[in-house]
Amino acid sequence: MMGRNRRTRRRGCLLLATVTLAVAGLWAGFKAATWPDVASLASANPQTTAFIERHKATRRAAGESDTLAWRWAPYDKISPHLKRAVLVGEDIGFFDHQGFAVEEIKIALSEMLEEGKPLRGASTISQQLAKNLWLSPSRNPLRKVEEAILTRQLEAHLEKRRILELYLNVVELGPGIYGAEAAARHYFGKSAAALHEDEAAELAAALPKPSSWHPGSRSRAYRYRVDLIRERMAKARFLVQLI
Repeated sequence: MMGRNRRTRRRGCLLLATVTLAVAGLWAGFKAATWPDVASLASANPQTTAFIERHKATRRAAGESDTLAWRWAPYDKISPHLKRAVLVGEDIGFFDHQGFAVEEIKIALSEMLEEGKPLRGASTISQQLAKNLWLSPSRNPLRKVEEAILTRQLEAHLEKRRILELYLNVVELGPGIYGAEAAARHYFGKSAAALHEDEAAELAAALPKPSSWHPGSRSRAYRYRVDLIRERMAKARFLVQLI
């Protein structure tokens, strides 16, 4: 009897392993067939993004228009003040790392393990770009693996300024407002190239919560972040040489 039970368990484990490998193979095949052509972004601008399509779908599901504000601006047509504001607010080590802020990740893990703080995000601009272009806001482990692979590919195929250009053109900077050019025109009635330091700080401060944090918002947390970014910009004049 015991021998029969062992054989039954063995067959069950073998079946489970076979099914798992089959599912993994199908998943890998699907991903290979649908994997984005990252290298093409070195010279071609994206026609849409995963986040933009999600926004449109949400609006349609609510019975609302899916129109949005999105207008492309080349790198040299975006104010250096905005570039500096975004870098100090989101990823000041952008020009030094290879896609991942290792020290920031270590600090975040240390705060969680030693101080009991919630695990905070330590995503770089490259990681955020990968997520915006092709993925979802989910924290699913498989999604994080995809993000890591895409981040490595972005860093391998694109120059740093091109990554920053793409990022500044696809991020949401207000409800349904994507990219620096659309945001500058919507909030300040001017081009992204004409933004001054204070306006740049207001737009950069919107990045963590663009649905509620944006120029004109009365949120005290948003205003605090605007002031923080202004202070950091004043201390980070060295970035002018990099951008």
